[in-house]
Amino acid sequence: MKKLNVPTQRGTVLNGVLFDAKNADTVVIAITGIHGNFYSNPFYYNFGDTLTAAGIDFIYAQTNDAFGQIPTVNVNTGKRETIGSWNERFLYADEDIAAYLIYCENAGYKHIYLAGHSLGANKVIYYLSRHHDANVEHFILLSPANLSHMMSGVTQREKAIILQMVNSGRGNEMLPFPFMGWVECIAYTAYDWLFSGYLDNVHTERDADFSVVSGVTHTGALLIGTYDNFAGGDPFGFLTNINDHMPTAGQNKLIFIEKTGHTYQQKHQEAASALLGLVQEWRKTECRS
Repeated sequence: MKKLNVPTQRGTVLNGVLFDAKNADTVVIAITGIHGNFYSNPFYYNFGDTLTAAGIDFIYAQTNDAFGQIPTVNVNTGKRETIGSWNERFLYADEDIAAYLIYCENAGYKHIYLAGHSLGANKVIYYLSRHHDANVEHFILLSPANLSHMMSGVTQREKAIILQMVNSGRGNEMLPFPFMGWVECIAYTAYDWLFSGYLDNVHTERDADFSVVSGVTHTGALLIGTYDNFAGGDPFGFLTNINDHMPTAGQNKLIFIEKTGHTYQQKHQEAASALLGLVQEWRKTECRS
């Protein structure tokens, strides 16, 4: 494994990890979700080890919120800064993904597959709806996050406090309560979750706003565990509903990992093998064409 320090356009450095297969021409980038680090999501080790054993590189692409707080140095200003789930702004999801893609393009990979887990999948959807990047051959959405379900416990009083803080110019102050019951963050971050709409792009309802999803023109795959508790009680219907709103629905693959949840508990290797199978199938198809 090799540590990556990937600078974004705004100068913030993202810390990723490259699982290096040595001289590979193919890479899978996996964008992390909130608190989606190695400690809470150990399946990333299975992903990396399984892919590299087959001659494919894998990048654990840590984004702003993989940890609560991450000390770093801004390469544009030279100043120390602390990023994390405490102060993430969803508007930056675009350039965070772009930073990893630029790294891979500069590294000379011939085949780039863009994956994202949980909120990272929502970020991939957001990015690909805005950038029809020919360098990305396929997407892989791993257990997208249903934001409405995640925020269902946020009370009206808490929402009012967040709005009052943002509207009064106190958006950079910490909330007086943990958002969603577990995220210590500033008011601006909670506002992005609740009201920005940037990453609120997948839903259980068929008539919800799928305008972002419908803007994704790439083909790819969607994967989820059948016990996923972020899918509103129906992981199969949730994933199918997302795919049905994509213009490439008929070409995409849906994969259901039986009897496991959002982070593939007890089924890490099964999820990793499914990921490898997708990449190998796509490579064979590309070689024939």
